[in-house]
Amino acid sequence: MNSIFIGGSRHVSRLPAEVKKRIDNIVASGHQVLVGDASGADKAVQQHLLDARYEKVTVFCSGDAPRHNLGHWRTHHVAVPKGAKGFHFYAAKDREMARAADFGLMIWDGKSPGTVLNVLRLVQVGKISVLFRVADKTAINIRSADNWRDFLSQCSPGVVADIKERATEEEWALGEPSTQPSLLSPSAVPALDAPLLETPPIVPVSDEAVLVLNRALASGDPAKIMETLGFIARDRGMSQVARESGLPGSNIDRSLASGHPEFATVLKVLYAIGLRLEAKLLETITERPPVPAHHAGS
Repeated sequence: MNSIFIGGSRHVSRLPAEVKKRIDNIVASGHQVLVGDASGADKAVQQHLLDARYEKVTVFCSGDAPRHNLGHWRTHHVAVPKGAKGFHFYAAKDREMARAADFGLMIWDGKSPGTVLNVLRLVQVGKISVLFRVADKTAINIRSADNWRDFLSQCSPGVVADIKERATEEEWALGEPSTQPSLLSPSAVPALDAPLLETPPIVPVSDEAVLVLNRALASGDPAKIMETLGFIARDRGMSQVARESGLPGSNIDRSLASGHPEFATVLKVLYAIGLRLEAKLLETITERPPVPAHHAGS
């Protein structure tokens, strides 16, 4: 079960049919819904969930009491920095929802900076967002910092200025162009699951390929691991891997073949073929992998 942060503009008082369908998909899948307490989209989402008699809902509010909790669901009160007023007072709950959620669904009127800022906050912590534009009834999947910057470049100067004015320095820093992302940057760590929000699914590789890759990982040999990962990527189709990872196909092949790719590249390739890395305590593994030669004696 995933947690879905559903938010939107205060000027959206009625949900488009397309948004209702996405919410119905979330309900049918039994996901936890995180929603705010404002008028407009928040209240409309609450009403739709109430009509569906859905119980897996948490209403987030800044301060002591929610403005709206139509279904009398569980309430999560968010502490607000002393002196915070207006937009900054209510932004505290939005930041908390972005941290708590696995994915986001934002309903945008084309003007509201707060709705778009929630997309930015989700991207910052490596989460996928679906931004639904009410005006033209289109949805944009924003998976990475690059996606975010592409989206921002298409916004009007007025909208960009409003977003920047309301964002903190840390939040806005993601909107600035950068060169190679660091290992810990949000753009370097792709989201690892796909929500049931009608985003194209990533079909996983075969069980046999997973077994071969796990054997390579267990060997502790970086060259063997990269060779195996490259073979799986080529077998899947480098053009598809490039499309899913956002990396040029020729760069992926060359980087893996070198045996020393950026760790961010490895993560993105794994995500593109439907896999992810998981850590296990050595005590739970019957045979410890050998220490690579270049770490011997360290």
